[in-house]
Amino acid sequence: MKNSVTAYGISKSYTEQPALHEIDFSAQPGEIFGFIGADGAGKTTLFKILTTLLKMDAGKAEVCGYDVDKDFKTIRKIIGYMPGTFSLYGDLSVEENLRFFARVFESTLEENFDLIRDIYVLLEPFKKRRAADLSGGMKQKLALCCALIHKPEVLFLDEPTTGVDPVSRQEFWQNLKTVSGQGITTLVSTPYMDEARQCDRVALIQSGKILQIDTPENIVNSFPKGLIVLKTTENKNILMNELRKIAEAESVFSFGESIHITCEPNKKQELISIITSTSKGTISFDAQAKPDIEDCFLYYMQRENVKSDN
Repeated sequence: MKNSVTAYGISKSYTEQPALHEIDFSAQPGEIFGFIGADGAGKTTLFKILTTLLKMDAGKAEVCGYDVDKDFKTIRKIIGYMPGTFSLYGDLSVEENLRFFARVFESTLEENFDLIRDIYVLLEPFKKRRAADLSGGMKQKLALCCALIHKPEVLFLDEPTTGVDPVSRQEFWQNLKTVSGQGITTLVSTPYMDEARQCDRVALIQSGKILQIDTPENIVNSFPKGLIVLKTTENKNILMNELRKIAEAESVFSFGESIHITCEPNKKQELISIITSTSKGTISFDAQAKPDIEDCFLYYMQRENVKSDN
């Protein structure tokens, strides 16, 4: 099967600050491929390179077999791009924006309406409203419709759910799965770790480097450390500082009201005993706790930091 998007050793720096370092990945037709990482990880820079808006310093990339440097005009006709900030015409209505972008790609709203029907149903009551006056969730839906209106082969979505309410986020991912069912490849970036499970495969990215690529399930199932999750009645920050002094505790992170600690698997019970004797308050351990994507991300990030230091 020919890949929809392929990157070979993409590197990019701004002045002396590296933004991307030897990025390699491929996305298959109809796949939802996610880039998971915090702000500043390099996601937007990578998307701008793949959508022909920014030149890379080194490496090579292809979209549907076309070279992003040599064939940029062709690529721009066959992709859809939704940037991280709302970039439609605020003075135009919902319907006017859709018709405008359809004309730009020499198409019509009616020609590919089936592709956006499920999303447009939610927008239709506001079709005469100025885009600038829409809610965040409705702006997001309109931007997705405009990116899809010419039926692109590959869709690039840069942090599309940032700043959107949870209900709209869930609706958005349901829409992406419908789009994927139409054979459109979707590359999506997000800082939300919980959204990783919505993707077929994900790349964990930090400081311009890809830490790991696999299905969300495989990443979680291959977590190599023992995980201890606990809650305490004493000051959490004080306890975390004490836990970091324990040699067997390889990492100590705050997860909401809980504390996540990692160690070698064969040291887990020993570490639980040490923690119990260390705490000055009441501690409750979650015996059923399993690692999630965020645990994995922090593990790979810590491992990369150790490599860099050496």
